[in-house]
Amino acid sequence: MSFAKRFTPYLFLIPAFVMLAVFFFIPFFQTVYLSFFDYSKNIYSAQFVEWANYIYLLKSPQFLKTILNTFYFLILCVPFLVIFPLFLAILLNTKIHFKTLYKLVIYLPVVVSIVVVAIAFKWLYAPEGLLNYFLSAANIKPLGWLSDPKFAMFSVALVTIFKGVGYYMMIYLAALMSVPKELYEAAEVDGANEWQKHMTVTVPHIMPTIALVCTISSISALKVFVEIYVMTRGGPLDSTKTIVYYIYEKAFENLDLGLASAASVILLAVVMLFSLINIFVFERKKYGL
Repeated sequence: MSFAKRFTPYLFLIPAFVMLAVFFFIPFFQTVYLSFFDYSKNIYSAQFVEWANYIYLLKSPQFLKTILNTFYFLILCVPFLVIFPLFLAILLNTKIHFKTLYKLVIYLPVVVSIVVVAIAFKWLYAPEGLLNYFLSAANIKPLGWLSDPKFAMFSVALVTIFKGVGYYMMIYLAALMSVPKELYEAAEVDGANEWQKHMTVTVPHIMPTIALVCTISSISALKVFVEIYVMTRGGPLDSTKTIVYYIYEKAFENLDLGLASAASVILLAVVMLFSLINIFVFERKKYGL
């Protein structure tokens, strides 16, 4: 094989490598570099402070609260986004009428901008909004959906769930098409009911897809920002302030690039940790773990 033919396939990798270098590797190393400097006093003349930004963050009650808020948001969203779309996908994979219509209606929020969805829900959650109108009509005291720390995070999580259910449902539907029908027929011969068929056939067969959905939804929950920015701005009383919103606040409102960069590196470590946990829980046999 000639030299040109041997290395021609690698030439097709150059555009992808350039894209990764420009939009991932260079910003990543630059963020790590900036995290060792203090920009709080003078953004044009930063001081090298070694690990001071990381130490400050790990001792900061506000940052620790944002981490807890982020995990709370993840716990609210991920189980629902993993289980409920699977239930819908199994239901729509059966012979029912108007199946295509149901798919369109459920998937419609996915194609709508998250900003539009967040603004619409903000109107619903308003003190004089539709939800409180129904509560008042039922002689129930109106709730502060976005103004009460007890309900604010739940209210924001509902927007993320509403936006993501259709997307993950379609992933499950694609996976269900690969399950052989003969396995269901064999389960029926053995006397399995519908629940047992799905638990013994469907779930084990699409476990890699479940792992994928769990990983994607976990990463998305850890990086939530738009819903927080549009609906609560981290309030009330920092009850909805997550890591990404904390980074935005430090970088673009306080112009403290060093602290924001350090928080970004910590967020990356948390995301990688959750990805490894998902791999270990769902796909350890695949990787020989």
